[in-house]
Amino acid sequence: MQVTFEIDGENYISDLSNPLDISIALQGSLRNPEAWYLDPPTIKPVRVDDWVAKVSEGASINFNTINFNPHAHGTHTECVGHISEEFHSVNKALREFFFLAELVTVAPETREEDQIISAKQLKKLLKGRTPQAIVIRTLPNIASKKSQKYSNTNWPYLTKSAAEFLRKIGVKHLLIDLPSVDKEKDDGELLAHRAFWDYPKATRFDATITEFIYVSNKIKDGTYLLNLQIASFHNDATPSKPVLYKLE
Repeated sequence: MQVTFEIDGENYISDLSNPLDISIALQGSLRNPEAWYLDPPTIKPVRVDDWVAKVSEGASINFNTINFNPHAHGTHTECVGHISEEFHSVNKALREFFFLAELVTVAPETREEDQIISAKQLKKLLKGRTPQAIVIRTLPNIASKKSQKYSNTNWPYLTKSAAEFLRKIGVKHLLIDLPSVDKEKDDGELLAHRAFWDYPKATRFDATITEFIYVSNKIKDGTYLLNLQIASFHNDATPSKPVLYKLE
């Protein structure tokens, strides 16, 4: 199904019948990715005395309880409530769901013991474009990202200046294939989060960060229509399903 839409005075055409899902599905198993020192998520049938809510065990329904943390167990979208003292819900922060997005692939640079993504790299990749959303795919891009155990790995991260650059060019929605835009252990500074949301100076309450995505190597860098789908959680973060659509 082709649709025509307008963003910033420009007309675009996209085929919604060919979605490119860049989310990681949550699994109640060791195949699920993990971060932040938590155990794997669990998906288990409800048990009441001798009754098990599982059709294969005699019940008329499958009725599972899911135990997980959105930040640690897969693709999630968060708002400034993730770092603010006052409560803010991502369900209220994100009121629109379609955006013009730029997908870029970056090889993190080595800085001492760290791997970083710099403002210089992002500026070079964007080539003057100022999208509403940016999708960052890091190298190496291997399928094992979808089940990787990230705790105590010191994953690559965005520098403060990189996050500031994205904010200053008007990027409202930042998506990345890592557990966090910030360094795993940074003594709670969260420099990239704070810089992107401009917190607490001039907080961007309608800006979001989506982490733990996975972008297949089959999807080429370029401009896409992004549908950022979220579950309706009254929380700082929620599981999400970002989907890209090619432009024609």
